[in-house]
Amino acid sequence: MSLGNVFNLTLLHQTIVQATPLLLTALGGVFSERSGTANIALEGIIMMGAFFGYAGTYYTGNPWFGIICAMAAGVVVSLIHAVVTATYKVDHIVSGIALNILCQGLTGYLLVVLFQSQGSAREFVAQLPTISIPFLKAIPVVGPVLDAVFSQGPLVYLAFILVIVSRFILDKTVFGLRFTSVGEAPQVADSLGVQVAPIQYAGVLISGLLAGAAGAQLTIGTMPRFVYLMSGGRGYIALAAVILGKWQPTGVMWSSLLFGFFFSLADNLQGTGFAIPNEIFLMLPFILTIIVVSGVIGHSEGPAHAGKPYVKEL
Repeated sequence: MSLGNVFNLTLLHQTIVQATPLLLTALGGVFSERSGTANIALEGIIMMGAFFGYAGTYYTGNPWFGIICAMAAGVVVSLIHAVVTATYKVDHIVSGIALNILCQGLTGYLLVVLFQSQGSAREFVAQLPTISIPFLKAIPVVGPVLDAVFSQGPLVYLAFILVIVSRFILDKTVFGLRFTSVGEAPQVADSLGVQVAPIQYAGVLISGLLAGAAGAQLTIGTMPRFVYLMSGGRGYIALAAVILGKWQPTGVMWSSLLFGFFFSLADNLQGTGFAIPNEIFLMLPFILTIIVVSGVIGHSEGPAHAGKPYVKEL
């Protein structure tokens, strides 16, 4: 099989689709980490979002209601993380890992209880519609190509719009500047009258909202059926995208697209006869992340107080 059968419009389309849940989750991770809270629970939140997005659509027949259920589930899980870390000062990593285990067990249990199935739900549900941009087809020569690539679901468009919105909020608003101040020096922010705990709560809840939407993208946005553990490590991958993107919305977008490209490439190479194992392409983004974090290429340093419980000095 020729490379032309691998590097084609389908690969580009799949790259955008694969990058979307990573981008939504990573943007939430940016808000959480820049407010000083490491949210390792993103993996579990994606699982919950995927399950409740499917369940909400299954029982109502409305995928839009499924999105609401997915995002609500994400907020509930993230609220637990916020209470445990911001209020009770529990170690962020311990809380996140515990929630991931809880979500893993809970989704498996609910799959049996609600759908009498193990491993995957038997029935498919309504899927979110594909939205085409009207004027793209009218562009001479490249119009049909652009239309084929950018005919995507609503959550895909939302993810990329949120890159612009997130950058504006974090860099141009008082609310965003408070996020940065709490994540870098909560003692200083507190002394200047910034309420640290509410900012941390806001960051974690935003991350839960977006990771829940990412879960919905996996089910009713891509494959309208729930499969147990279908998050497939995307929560951890999104955290790697945050690091590679240097805790900036635009950087996170490019790193998510990079991850999505390699995942799509690995899928497209299956069964083609190429000698390079698919796993090599899945490893490359992580290797690049390690290189960036180590400082060999560029420099990546997160918020100074991210992941550290803040205890107010008396």
